[in-house]
Amino acid sequence: MTELPASSSDVAIDVRGLSKSFDGREVVHDLSMQVKRGTIYGFLGPNGSGKTTTIRMLCGLLTPDSGEGRCLGYDIRRDADRIKRQVGYMTQRFSLYQDLSVRENLEFVARLYGMPDARGAARAMIERLGLSGREKQLAGELSGGWKQRLALGACTLPNPQLLLLDEPTAGVDPKARRDFWNEIHALAAEGLTVLVSTHYMDEAERCHEIAYIAYGHLLAHGTVEEVIARSALATYTVSGGDLHALQEQLTGRPGVDMVAPFGASLHVSGRDRAALEAAVAPLRADANLHWEESEPSLEDVFIDLMTRSKDNFQ
Repeated sequence: MTELPASSSDVAIDVRGLSKSFDGREVVHDLSMQVKRGTIYGFLGPNGSGKTTTIRMLCGLLTPDSGEGRCLGYDIRRDADRIKRQVGYMTQRFSLYQDLSVRENLEFVARLYGMPDARGAARAMIERLGLSGREKQLAGELSGGWKQRLALGACTLPNPQLLLLDEPTAGVDPKARRDFWNEIHALAAEGLTVLVSTHYMDEAERCHEIAYIAYGHLLAHGTVEEVIARSALATYTVSGGDLHALQEQLTGRPGVDMVAPFGASLHVSGRDRAALEAAVAPLRADANLHWEESEPSLEDVFIDLMTRSKDNFQ
């Protein structure tokens, strides 16, 4: 295997041709990508599409069957142990000790990583994350949002260079989600690189760059604006009339690649503008319907990508 040069100081992850199979079934296929230091990189895609496997290979937590690359300057195959010491991993399920207090959990983590002043480190993290006044509260008694803050504090306490977040805001109320993302952006501004998997479109739009992975294949990546532009979707927003009947009429019609309800309207999209225009032309004469050409949303793009993806587990 060709020796890879050391990664540029502004690149946290640089991998090429990663593939991984389990029980003879390929979960990730020939994936290549770069992640810049200090950025928030979002992973999106259907459940079981290989997002978690990809993230684990990117940072040396899982050895690929083929491919090569570097994470934080280390070879993902030879230096996995070094990489792991620089990674904070926040799982979707709360994984701290429910019967320990906020302070006790953080002090335990600090001691686990051999930090010289465990109490001081825990105290500083409590203050940073707005947990002051809850130091003595048992972790198991916290609400979902406060548990999330505590988990984030625990995995960033040892000052990792890379943070992995696996659907971190599932089941958390909107204000807690916003507060969480404000903190993530503050950490990224300090130089922390963040990989986050999410199903929320508004969270994807908060990422500096995103990648859409479907059943092992990387279908799109870049900034939100770049991903939308490359989709080449022509889109109409339709309101008024019997939208359910209209959706049934349009679904499957040549030139119409996606029909999806959005509140009191439908988004109708196609990758071939001329074919889409021909498909909807007979319906635009209906005076009860209001047709307006619009920019495709990120959700439009992902619905289209998902529709075109083949589930390799079927």
